[in-house]
Amino acid sequence: MTHDMHPQRWGDAAHAEPLPASTRELVELAFGAVDTPAVDSVTMPSSELAAHLLGTLADIVGPEHVHVDDHTRRLRTRGKSTPDLLKARAGDVSDAPDAVVRPASADEVDALLGWAAEHHVAVVPFGGGTSVTGGLVAAREGFAGLVSIDLVRMDQLLEVDPVSMTARLQPGMRGPQAEAALAEHGLRLGHFPQSFEYATIGGFAATRSSGQNSAGFGRFDQMVVGLRLATPAGELVAGSSPANAAGPDLRQLVLGSEGTFGIITEVTVRVRPAANETAYEAWRFESFTAGRDAMRHLAQNQILPTIIRLSDETETALNLASQSDVGGEGVTGCLMIVGHEGASIDGRRELIASTLTDLGGSSLGEDRGQSWLEGRFHAPYLRDSMLDVGVLVETMETATFWSNADRLYTDVKAALEASLGEGSIVLCHVSHVYETGCSLYFTIATSSGDDPLGRWIAAKSAASDAMIDAGATITHHHAVGTDHKPWLAREIGPVGVAMLRGVKDAVDPTGILNPGILIP
Repeated sequence: MTHDMHPQRWGDAAHAEPLPASTRELVELAFGAVDTPAVDSVTMPSSELAAHLLGTLADIVGPEHVHVDDHTRRLRTRGKSTPDLLKARAGDVSDAPDAVVRPASADEVDALLGWAAEHHVAVVPFGGGTSVTGGLVAAREGFAGLVSIDLVRMDQLLEVDPVSMTARLQPGMRGPQAEAALAEHGLRLGHFPQSFEYATIGGFAATRSSGQNSAGFGRFDQMVVGLRLATPAGELVAGSSPANAAGPDLRQLVLGSEGTFGIITEVTVRVRPAANETAYEAWRFESFTAGRDAMRHLAQNQILPTIIRLSDETETALNLASQSDVGGEGVTGCLMIVGHEGASIDGRRELIASTLTDLGGSSLGEDRGQSWLEGRFHAPYLRDSMLDVGVLVETMETATFWSNADRLYTDVKAALEASLGEGSIVLCHVSHVYETGCSLYFTIATSSGDDPLGRWIAAKSAASDAMIDAGATITHHHAVGTDHKPWLAREIGPVGVAMLRGVKDAVDPTGILNPGILIP
């Protein structure tokens, strides 16, 4: 069973629900809701792979693991970005792969890359299909075909080292699978991005994912201690020790490479003991600036909780922190969510509560914290429900140093408001914090209009320009894909681009690996 997502929506279709009546009333008042259902039927393009090539694929993985049927190919078409979804809802499946191939081992992945290089066939690694930046829309021009290498069969926990507190995982394990397998050993990974239910270990690594528990457990790239990478030039095994001075860290070169340098076939991660105690609570601050200052104080004094996030005034007023009760009764000021997880949390929880109180925070108890926890993975479903009534809802994120946070927040919000026009809503929250800075996560809501894709591209471009002009990064945790490529070139400069291209040429000289993704 592959637990596939719906081709035109996020997640499990059984979980998709229309907007609650109260929320729909607010939407109609703000945007004038118009029902815009997705196209029901589509016509898939024919597979362009020659019969003899399909036969040699079957020799590698077995004929039962080579799929050219329309249904499977449609499920492996693109990811879940707004352009991806809008095209899918309109019945556009022009980016469908010619075949979906499911290897079971690193050796089979190696053989597939050798086959692809020999026959000049482009390949796209596929994990959970949760990319929101066009990371699965490979350029197929000039190739003999396009094949999706679906890692769903590579889904095992290979080894646990309880002394070193590490675990070796295959890349196709989804977030819940990994946590369940580790729980049998009394361990946890603790990586919970919003895509957790569908995203995979390989995808976390390939995109430098950052989860909601990052304040306590770190980003995914901080969890990785080793990995294996299959490339057309051979295999890279990186991570023989927890740290070294043996030149540049090649693990970091692979992390975030989005399938352009190779296909990750194993990941070794740091793990933690399972949490015996948990608590999730809400706090109120008078302003977004006051709340950010409190977060900075916690980070710089090394007293962060496991989870911490802060909504600005508008997001707080709309109660968007609770995805299960959007538009419900909110609070004034700015809402902060604080989560504690561990073997024993009371002492640290008391210290953090005392510090937040001293810094101007007011405790709101655990009800709102629990509400956030229950709805922490629901936002993408809300995006689909809003699209159903003609309202475009999308997100973007960035990061900067604390001293630049006010400018970045103001400039990006202004750019979005100017592009989207009157009647649109722009929200923001601090999603991740560090001693030196933070990530700002923006959400927009606007009428789809006659050209929703054009509206979104224009708004995203304006916001991306503002991010780079303000000296921030183009992405903190969504990765580059195709959507962020023009701004990546501005962020890293011509020397940085040349370095990426040099690595690409060395490990993938014929350019078959996820062509058109990441590298400017």
